[in-house]
Amino acid sequence: MMSRIVIGQYIPGDSFLHRLDPRAKLLFVFLFFFLIFLANNISTYLILYLFVAICILLSQIRVRLFLGSIKPVLFIIILTSILHLVMTKGGAALLTTPLFTVYEEGVRQAAFISSRFLILVVMASILTFTTSSLDLTDALEQLLEPLKKIRVPVHELALMMSIALRFIPTLWEETEKIKNAQLARGANLESGNIFKRLAAYIPIFIPLFLSSFRRAEELAMAMEARAYRGGIGRTKYRLLQYKGKDYSLIVIFLLLVIMIGWLRS
Repeated sequence: MMSRIVIGQYIPGDSFLHRLDPRAKLLFVFLFFFLIFLANNISTYLILYLFVAICILLSQIRVRLFLGSIKPVLFIIILTSILHLVMTKGGAALLTTPLFTVYEEGVRQAAFISSRFLILVVMASILTFTTSSLDLTDALEQLLEPLKKIRVPVHELALMMSIALRFIPTLWEETEKIKNAQLARGANLESGNIFKRLAAYIPIFIPLFLSSFRRAEELAMAMEARAYRGGIGRTKYRLLQYKGKDYSLIVIFLLLVIMIGWLRS
């Protein structure tokens, strides 16, 4: 089951991407998300796809896991593409039916928007696959350090995001267990219209919410038992330090900006 639960999962390894500083990876992925929206033609998207493919190879993680990370958002990608095909007008008419007409611009927008979704999901997966939740928490806390001057609870925010990311695979596994238990009791989750299917999932959602609240309460009690008092006066056993290979991400990002900017024109 865990082989299918890949969202927020960390895959231990010793690849080049695993050894990078988590702060450098987090900053790079954040800036890369903005770079994706600069792509506006086939050449720029090919550059982005090529870069993502190189990152997958450098991570030394099986492609099957990346395909698993795309699966939860596949419905959104398909639905968005269909809406663009049907509703976007412009260019020559490629297909005409009694209900709708598919235009050249609609195909272009559908391909570009779906590509953006795919690249976003895969890059986010690369970050979580190669960075543990503890490293992500430390990186986020240090990057948001200046906000402490205006009394923003940086440590608590980073901890909440880390816990949320950590419990995604756990809740996913819990959902699968409850679903299989309901199916074993004769529950029908696949037949009927969409409203009947949603109603059929109520016996799954209620135990899932109860289980989530129970886990949250157990986690809070465990933190209190260990005298957790936030980040005040807290020291770290492992200190993050930038190395030469971390600065190479700056060069890579600048090269991507230059290539995409040149291909846009």
